[in-house]
Amino acid sequence: MERSTIVRVHEGLHARPATRFVKLAKGFESDVELVKDGKAVSAKSSVKLMLLAVKENQEVTVRANGADAIEAIEALIGYLENPKAGLDDEAEPHSPANDAGQETAPAPVLQSVPGQANGLRGVAASEGVAIGPAFAHFPPDIAGQGRLLQADEIAGEIDRFRTAVAAVQARMDRALAQDSLSAGDRGIVAALRDIAADDSLTGEAEKAIKGGNDAVSAVITAAATIAADFNAVDDHYLNARADDVHAVGRQICLVLLGQDDVSLENIPEGAILIADDIGAWDLARAPLKRIGGVICGHGGATSHIAIIARSHGIPAVLGLGDQVNALRTARDVALDGNTGHVIIDPDAATRADYAGRVEAAAKERAGLTAFKTVTPKRADGKVIEVAANIGSLEEIEAAQEAGAMGVGLFRTELLFMRHMHLPSEDMQAETYAALAKAFAPYPVIVRTLDIGGDKPIAGIEFPDEENPFLGWRGIRMCLDRPDIFKRQLRALLRAAVHGNIKVMLPMVSDISEVTRTRALVDECAAELKAEGMAHATFDLGVMIETPAAVLIAPALAREVAFFSIGTNDLTQYIMAADRLNPTVAKLNDVTNPAVMSAIELTAKAGVAAGIMVGMCGEAAGRPDLIPAFIEMGLTELSMSPASIQRAKKTITAMATGD
Repeated sequence: MERSTIVRVHEGLHARPATRFVKLAKGFESDVELVKDGKAVSAKSSVKLMLLAVKENQEVTVRANGADAIEAIEALIGYLENPKAGLDDEAEPHSPANDAGQETAPAPVLQSVPGQANGLRGVAASEGVAIGPAFAHFPPDIAGQGRLLQADEIAGEIDRFRTAVAAVQARMDRALAQDSLSAGDRGIVAALRDIAADDSLTGEAEKAIKGGNDAVSAVITAAATIAADFNAVDDHYLNARADDVHAVGRQICLVLLGQDDVSLENIPEGAILIADDIGAWDLARAPLKRIGGVICGHGGATSHIAIIARSHGIPAVLGLGDQVNALRTARDVALDGNTGHVIIDPDAATRADYAGRVEAAAKERAGLTAFKTVTPKRADGKVIEVAANIGSLEEIEAAQEAGAMGVGLFRTELLFMRHMHLPSEDMQAETYAALAKAFAPYPVIVRTLDIGGDKPIAGIEFPDEENPFLGWRGIRMCLDRPDIFKRQLRALLRAAVHGNIKVMLPMVSDISEVTRTRALVDECAAELKAEGMAHATFDLGVMIETPAAVLIAPALAREVAFFSIGTNDLTQYIMAADRLNPTVAKLNDVTNPAVMSAIELTAKAGVAAGIMVGMCGEAAGRPDLIPAFIEMGLTELSMSPASIQRAKKTITAMATGD
């Protein structure tokens, strides 16, 4: 059996998404392959899967042969079509270095820094500035023994190699079992463990041993071969995986040699870690709270070193190449993770400059933290709700920690996508109730199922469409499938007993879509009452994301309790520019006068009707746009948790005139 699809996994099947995809594939007995451009690889090998270089929006085919082939294809296709599948578990802070996988600095060169003759420049991989004592981490290279094995030694050497691989896997398993490992770091270690267990690496090494090479030489050769394959691919993420292969190979070699790697346990407080290369395995286990900054010869903005640094707020400059050797004897180092600058043994003026910038950044972070519990208001005292956009119960904690005043967008499609079958009413009711309880008394706005041809799910047959964004999606599909829609509406009515549930409809373009939905809600409420099932009413609102909804906003406002402006789709439709098409990316700009006019027209209609007008696109978290939105009359802004405290600060400053 086989089925083709377009990959929607964020950034494609790079390390962690590939690891999760392989884990899913291994859960089925069937032989499973992934095919791209006529090349087929085993879906149960992370390395082979990554080397296939599957990117977002490319077409692939999943093949399965075995007793559970149907189930395997459904599950794997569901993963590939999930736009959130490639997002990291950790809430990775946004920085220019992680936009679209692009590195923000040029190739490393000697840099003339004003007042400094000893300045270098590399890749700005994690924002922030730091200055501190240099901690040089240059463990010795591992060399193979370079001897040919006798025929009777080969079997024993293979056993020794397999024992070493098992030891490395066990060590990583112990690390994964520790509560101290963050979610993001856990994903990275899991990806490394998968490489250690992958047949591509172990098979290549065993082949070399069978050819007469000692195990250490065989591992070095195998790692170099696979790393070269990764480096040959035209993809930043996959190039960065070459470092991971070398790191895993090094760990296996150390076990074979009976050696321990140079430890980072003794790094002083605030020290700048300097290395030619740091394995993600080593960095994930290091005392990260003591590290002031990271500087590496290897690595780029998409490497696991960069991801770990960003997730822990550690400034980092990577990709210095051989220039990093100039730092081996440095006493102190200053680095700027925003520009990629590194200064060796800075002079007094530079020290004072960097110390001031570090202090200012610390004050800003502390200042933002103070806004966690703030209730922002307009100058007239009107409360502006700053809420979170989330898609699963696992994201509740991050939203609460940020100080979210409820949820402005709960994406229910993820609940549908993660299961092989449509979720039951009970499962949905339990999920929505848990969400309501977690944020009570704050409101939780649940978006009804927004599934279409661009992101189909198991259990719903979608037609082939030339342009799924203009097709059978959102409220259009739901109203055509009341068997699915009523199950969700019943679950929401039941969950409303437990908190402040509000419901909004996506892709509305006609008033009849609201009136038909309200009739279904009344029908569901009557059924629940007849069954003696506890339930409560909820406010019904609409997302404003189609030009039609903007143009009929005054009429819509008389029919619903609130508006929520979805800026991502609204921008796409107003500008007639596919937001997944990079060639027209410059048109997808919410600040375009046409888009801002559409937002203002919507806000005026809502304010005139006396209903709440909110926004749940990421534009809601932009400090440069928040004042304009507030002036238009918006009273609710929903965004990713990472933007909440800065948004609260911006609103508060508006009210006080600061």
